[in-house]
Amino acid sequence: MNDIDLNLLNSSQLTALKQITGPVMVLAGAGSGKTRLVTYRIAYLIKELKVDPENILAITFTNKAANEMKERLCQMTPQANNIWISTFHSMCVKILRRHISSLKSAKNITHQVNFDSNFSIYTDTERDKALKTVLQSLKIDKDGFAQKLSYHISNAKNNNLSPWDYQKLNQAESDIDEITKGYSAYQSFLANNNALDFDDLLTKTYELFVEFPDILKRYQNKFEFIHIDEFQDTNYIQYQIAKMLAGEHKNIFVVGDEDQCIYSWRGANIQNIFDFKKDFADYKQFKLEQNYRSTKQILTLANKLIKNNQTRNDKILWTDNATGIKVEHYQASDEFNEAEYVANQIKGLVDSGLGYKYSDFAVLTRLNALSAPFEEKFLNYNIPYRIFGGNKFFERVEIKNLVSYLKMLTNPYDSTSFTRIINFPKRGIGEATINHILQLSEFHNTTPFNLILNSDEFLLDDKIEKKVKPFKDIIVELNENYEKLEAYKFIEYLVKIIDFRSIYNTNSEEDLARLLNIDNFLVMAQEYFKNNPKSTVSEFLQSITLVSDMDEYDDKNNTVTIATVHSVKGLEFKVVFVAGLEERMFPIVRTYSTNADMEEERRLMFVAITRAEQRLYLTNAKSRFIYGKRDYLLPSRFLKECEIIEDRPASRFETNALNNNFPTFVSSGQRVSFSLNKLETSTKKPGTENLEKKYFVGAKVTHPKFGNGEITSNNGINITKCVSINFENFGVKTLSVEYAPITLV
Repeated sequence: MNDIDLNLLNSSQLTALKQITGPVMVLAGAGSGKTRLVTYRIAYLIKELKVDPENILAITFTNKAANEMKERLCQMTPQANNIWISTFHSMCVKILRRHISSLKSAKNITHQVNFDSNFSIYTDTERDKALKTVLQSLKIDKDGFAQKLSYHISNAKNNNLSPWDYQKLNQAESDIDEITKGYSAYQSFLANNNALDFDDLLTKTYELFVEFPDILKRYQNKFEFIHIDEFQDTNYIQYQIAKMLAGEHKNIFVVGDEDQCIYSWRGANIQNIFDFKKDFADYKQFKLEQNYRSTKQILTLANKLIKNNQTRNDKILWTDNATGIKVEHYQASDEFNEAEYVANQIKGLVDSGLGYKYSDFAVLTRLNALSAPFEEKFLNYNIPYRIFGGNKFFERVEIKNLVSYLKMLTNPYDSTSFTRIINFPKRGIGEATINHILQLSEFHNTTPFNLILNSDEFLLDDKIEKKVKPFKDIIVELNENYEKLEAYKFIEYLVKIIDFRSIYNTNSEEDLARLLNIDNFLVMAQEYFKNNPKSTVSEFLQSITLVSDMDEYDDKNNTVTIATVHSVKGLEFKVVFVAGLEERMFPIVRTYSTNADMEEERRLMFVAITRAEQRLYLTNAKSRFIYGKRDYLLPSRFLKECEIIEDRPASRFETNALNNNFPTFVSSGQRVSFSLNKLETSTKKPGTENLEKKYFVGAKVTHPKFGNGEITSNNGINITKCVSINFENFGVKTLSVEYAPITLV
């Protein structure tokens, strides 16, 4: 494509594109084609106005987006290869590689500058190791302090604050003196190692521009036209860098939407949108309100929700798309019923003949920890899925650690599990000690587990004996109770002894999510032993291990996406389920403190809603197992703000046939209806009027993932369409005979 077809832009996009000079702000609603606008504007500058590509800068927020923009531009004009299209961090790396040595003679917050162009860029893992080394040198050994320090250092850098400036502004913060020392020592460590972390890439570039105006002038002259996509996601220092670069020509074109500012926890500053208007008084503003993604029904809901925010520019999304299917709300009795409902809807729509594929569906939650019931139900119904933006449930570190304890106790020969948990929680047992224990156990022809358990007999070195004693005390106690307690009671006891709530004891979202994952594991275990009361811990482990081993199956390109809302911004799906819509879950409990936090939660909900193209389902559960107990929760305030209308209550989960033969689900409250006009019914299983006779107790069945099983209960099958099946390797599971891939043998 060598021509620029401006007819592909609407009138609002075209007007904004042709505002060439001066500062321009485009307020672009969700799905309004903002990236297309930026791309076409750059192509227009090159092809129509003959601007040298080397004088154009384009900033995006992911490398993927930058690559896609460059690819599109190269299709329009081969000269696009000479444009700087990158993220803020990548741009800063380019600048620093050329000029960082100049900082050797400059005053710096650490007063120790040893950087050259070959500086290393520390990943998060390398940063954490460096912080650990620094804290050891400072003899600071407080539980959870490294994570706390990491947060504060990043927060300080995002706001361009030195250790001492940060200290002055945060006198009320607990441990502020240690934070200041740690921050300062960490910066010295980086300087001495000729290394920068990701935040330093920004702060050092800013420092370079301040200390060396001639270098700044060079880039001001170079970048005659500056474009910034996703402007609402810029942090304080990113905006300061952009403002400095635009200081000469003032041709800065920013595109953003404050209604989609959802990353304040990593430094994004919604105030930048409003500061732009003050800093560039002669700016021109344009609005993109036409949405090309969603139906009218979905956008109406989104507009109702977001109007409750005060910190925003007034705009209303509209579309020429079809009115579409009514947004559906389902109130479940608990998290398992919620997941059952979602699985049934997905299976029903895929089987409906309407042309839906699994990849058309997304299940979005506020927290990754809520994914476990969906993973389990999707496995039950042979629905392929992927976890996007997070690990699968059994791959999460806290679950791996818990399972490793259970594996070690059920199988003392499992040295892999032993080495994983001997220093969890942290007991000061390093790799050298662990390797020594492994060598000793091999020398004595015994297991590491047995060596520790009977350390007196094997005459361990006094120094090692002292280090491993806390671990020994725990495994002795666990070993004794393993035989005494019932299987589930033992797992509960194990969680209590390990004391995960003390390990993950901050109010950070990460720790809250880890505790929820532990709770979900307990619920999963409780359900298993409820259905399989005679099973052992070993059999339970076998069940979950087999499940986790086969998580990846079927066509990887045709899978349902399970994700947090944060991880799918910028993506879209034909069908979206927003689950876990309860107070304390979405909005999350820690956001109740300030109005600003609540407004960000509302923006997050707005982003979730506007990911949907054709169908949107909102679900909440009346009760959920959280923070160590089953709790009864109120529906999210966002459901009320969206003006979701609740229909008549009901007392049980049931399936009714509508005129179009599509099922309606009712569970402990909310009736859910569908408005499908041309739904094929050929995929429904025959003989539904005689289900009790067909799926009788004792009937043998087979499932593609769970293998052979026997029906143990069919109570209420003509209403619920569900039976209980005892599978040989997985225990008892309750499945829908309509949608689960079970076959009578």
